[in-house]
Amino acid sequence: MTKVSFKLSIIILSLIISLNSCTNRDSKPVGGATEAEVLPEDIVELRDDQIKLAGVEMGIIEMRTLSNSLKVNGIITVGPQNLATVCMPLGGFIKNTTLLPGNRVSKGQTLATIENQEFVDIQQSYLEAKNRLFFAEAEFNRHTDLYKNDVYSESNLQQVTVEYKNLKALVKSLEQKLILIGISPEKLNEENISSTVNLVSPISGFLKEVNVNIGKSVSPNDVLFEIVNNEKLFLELTLFEKDAYRVVPGQKIRFFVNNGDDVHDAVITQTGKAVSNDKTLIVYASVVSASKNVIPGMYVNALIEESDIKVTSLPSDAVVSFDDKNYIFAFEKDKEEAGKAITEYKIIEVKKGISSSGYTEIILPEGFDINTTKVVIKGAYNLLSAKKNAGEMAC
Repeated sequence: MTKVSFKLSIIILSLIISLNSCTNRDSKPVGGATEAEVLPEDIVELRDDQIKLAGVEMGIIEMRTLSNSLKVNGIITVGPQNLATVCMPLGGFIKNTTLLPGNRVSKGQTLATIENQEFVDIQQSYLEAKNRLFFAEAEFNRHTDLYKNDVYSESNLQQVTVEYKNLKALVKSLEQKLILIGISPEKLNEENISSTVNLVSPISGFLKEVNVNIGKSVSPNDVLFEIVNNEKLFLELTLFEKDAYRVVPGQKIRFFVNNGDDVHDAVITQTGKAVSNDKTLIVYASVVSASKNVIPGMYVNALIEESDIKVTSLPSDAVVSFDDKNYIFAFEKDKEEAGKAITEYKIIEVKKGISSSGYTEIILPEGFDINTTKVVIKGAYNLLSAKKNAGEMAC
C-alpha cells in the first residue's frame, strides 16, 4: 500500500470512529430508562454518512471463470525411440571415423569403420555352409523321391533329412550374425569378403557422445556413440503429491530454460501413476514450440496452466484477513436509531482459493445463498477496522 493510500485509510478510519462514537453517545439511555443496544460479535454497523466516507459498495458473489498457474521444475528429455546408444556387438579396432560431438547424422550414415578378424571367419563359415546346404538340399530332394518309389530305405532318408536341416539352421544362424555386425548376406560372395564393417546410425539426430578414436580397441559392451533426435522433445516435470489432482493430460504449459526470457510451449501428455518415496510424481509434456537452443538435458522452470473453471468469486479487495483467517462482509439489515438510518453488516468467515485478474475464489460456509445475499465488494478493510476498534469508540 502506498503512503498516500495508507494516510487516506487512517483519515477515513478516524472519521468512522468519530462518527460512530457520536452514534453511541446519542443512543445512551436517558435517566436510566432504557439500556444501550449490544451488537453481536459478528455484526458491525454504520450510518449512511459513515458508509459514504468508508467507500462501502455492495454487490453479489459471481460465478467467474478463473485460471491459475502451478509452478514446477524439471528437465528436457526425449522419448526412448529418439535416443540411440551405438555399440559394436563383436568388438574390434576403430579403423576410421571423422565425427565429433554435435555433428548431425542421418539414419544409415556410417559412423565409424571397425576391423576384426572374426568378421572374416563369420563370412567364410557362412559361404561354406551355404554351399554345403545347396548340395544337401539336392540330396534331400533326390532321396525323398527315391523313398516314395520304394527304392530307398526310410533310415537313409532320415539321415539325409537331419543333415539337411542342420545345415539349414547353421546358415540361418550365420545370416543373423552377419546382419548383427552390419553385413548383408544377400550381397556377400566369395569375392567381397572383408575384415572391416561400417557401423551405421540407427536414427537421425545429433551426436551427443563420441567415444572412439582411430586404433582404439572396443568391446561389445563399450558405448561408442550416443545419438539424440531432438525434433520431438518432452518435459519431465516433478510434481508434489498434494498438487497431483490439479494436473491432467491436455493442459498447457509455458516453460523457460536457463532462467531466460524466451517462452516455450508444451502440452501434458501423461501423468505419473505412482508416488516416489519423496512424495513426488513425474509428469510428461510434449514440447510444441521451441527454439534451437532448447536441447535435452536442460533444466526448465515451467508454469502449468490449470483448466479454466467457474468458481464463486469476489474482487480480491472484498476478502479481508485477520488472525490467519479470511472474511467477507454481507448485508444483514437496515434499521433506524434516533432518527438516523443505519446498516448492519455480518462478518462471515470464508476460505480463499485461486486468484486471477483481480478476483479471488472463495469457499463459502454451508447454507450460504449467493443468489439472495448482497456482499461488500469495496470498503471491506474499512469495515474490518471499524469492527476491530469497536471497543475504542466511546467519546
